Amino acid sequence: MTDALKRLSDEGVAIWLDDLSRKRITSGNLAELIDQQHVVGVTTNPSIFQKAISEGDGYDTQLTDLAARGVTVEEAIRMITTADVRDAADILRPVFDATEGQDGRVSIEVDPRLAHNTRATVAEAKQLAWLVDRPNTLIKIPATKAGLPAITEVIGRGISVNVTLIFSLERYREVMDAYLAGLEKAKEAGLDLSKIHSVASFFVSRVDTEIDKRIDALGTDEAKAVRGKAALANARLAYEAYEEVFSSDRWAALDKAHANKQRPLWASTGVKDKAYKDTLYVDDLVAPGTVNTMPEATLEAVADHGQVTGNTIAGAYDQARADIAALEKLGVSYDEVVQLLEDEGVQKFEASWNDLLKSTEAELKRLSPSEG
Repeated sequence: MTDALKRLSDEGVAIWLDDLSRKRITSGNLAELIDQQHVVGVTTNPSIFQKAISEGDGYDTQLTDLAARGVTVEEAIRMITTADVRDAADILRPVFDATEGQDGRVSIEVDPRLAHNTRATVAEAKQLAWLVDRPNTLIKIPATKAGLPAITEVIGRGISVNVTLIFSLERYREVMDAYLAGLEKAKEAGLDLSKIHSVASFFVSRVDTEIDKRIDALGTDEAKAVRGKAALANARLAYEAYEEVFSSDRWAALDKAHANKQRPLWASTGVKDKAYKDTLYVDDLVAPGTVNTMPEATLEAVADHGQVTGNTIAGAYDQARADIAALEKLGVSYDEVVQLLEDEGVQKFEASWNDLLKSTEAELKRLSPSEG
């Protein structure tokens, strides 16, 4: 069952699970995935926690105590989510130690309502790192305009970061620049660069969803010929940019100081269109030094019938450029689509956060003591 996952891992792709819940931790399921399915990291987001808290009774004991203390909903969420991330980080600690900090990582996101506020994002990142208090945590910061200086500041303080919600190649280059600037600040401050890690989460399936919608509206044979090609092309060109930046003279100076490359992470790899194979965004995005974070359904699909045939990114850059150019020729604007996806991405994360607030508030009310 796990041959494809092993091959993926052998190709230099780190397999991370895009899910977490208290039940997954306490049942031994997470440990089992690490042991049997080559999972070496975990990512979380507000939607994942909202689903976990609203399903089952795994959080009742903690929620009952929080309700008895009369804490705010925000504080309750912070206590619950950081507890899960801390416990998951402890389970992944052997992986972290074995890979010298490269993997064994668990990501937790800053409040997405702060996405356009640099100072608040930095303050929240520091608070989350302090609360979780595990060296194998990554603080998720969105790649908005306000997020870029926050990334530099947080990396400069020695806090490892997962940069999320990247859709455009231009923004991705800005993210890498922000990371390098952060490392330069950390170096100036005398910090140990070998302890600072980062991944850049480049979203995949949402690009096809939005562009395919526009292609379908055109309805021509010429348009249909480029359906389902944009997301892979975009991600492959991102990897080309990564190779370029991390072979530059600027990087060489940091490399000498034992800095770590910021790995590209393929996010949103669950296939949304049933016309495509369910392992598309895994099989076709294989390259060394990358991370693929998968929902469990995708992980199981790859384990069952994934076709990992080696590096599927190298040598694909010219075709990727041609695929993006073909869209422009059809009148589908790449720049417009990726900006829309970034704006929608922030809105979706905010909506998920609000859902998380509502469901946690409902649980606190349900479990609050009836008498003082």
